[in-house]
Amino acid sequence: MNSKTVLFKENEKKNEVKKMFDSIAPKYDFLNRLLSAGIDNYWRKKTLKLADANENTILFDVACGTGDVAIMARKLGVKNIFGADFSHNMLSLFEVKSEWIKGKDIQIAAENIPVKDESFTLITVAFGVRNFYDIPAAFKEFQRVLKPGGKSAILEFRMPSNPVVKALYIFYFKNILPFFGKLISGHPTAYKYLPDSVEDFDKNVDLVKLFKEAGFTKAQRHSLTFGIAQVVIAEK
Repeated sequence: MNSKTVLFKENEKKNEVKKMFDSIAPKYDFLNRLLSAGIDNYWRKKTLKLADANENTILFDVACGTGDVAIMARKLGVKNIFGADFSHNMLSLFEVKSEWIKGKDIQIAAENIPVKDESFTLITVAFGVRNFYDIPAAFKEFQRVLKPGGKSAILEFRMPSNPVVKALYIFYFKNILPFFGKLISGHPTAYKYLPDSVEDFDKNVDLVKLFKEAGFTKAQRHSLTFGIAQVVIAEK
């Protein structure tokens, strides 16, 4: 495979993901609450607490979507918050929900962060790392823009190890979630992409390993809610 083919596939994924999230943005928050029974907010709060987010934190929320992590961080006392997402429509909704983010949010891909070295103390990504077209490159960027001692916290789905929980999880992900996601969002494939990408991601991606390869000195995985979600905290 030559470099032009690789670049085409990377751009193709970026554009398809962007179009998908731009399309579902208006119903994104409602579907998150409905399809997770509200537990997604607990996961975000837990992630920030595991990362020791506090009033001295300089937070950069990547793949910030409509701002749920940043808004939760603000409730927890974090004052310096910046957001980035590849979807214009997601960022627009974030600005509607929280006027304080205006001027502190940018539309970028995680693999190319246009800020100077050692700018932040914490980088978060909630349910977005699966959509990166080059996770190792993104993690190297995270390492570059974090201050020494800074942390990166990734909240992501995973396949549970318990066979009973896994069977229920797969049934829900393959049948119930795509049906209601399509019905409410109006997008034909977005909520089929979610379970497919989670299963593929779980088989092929080890976040702890990728963080260490990107130069982070520590990386630890925490399981949440019967193993259906994970938080990986890496330290520079």
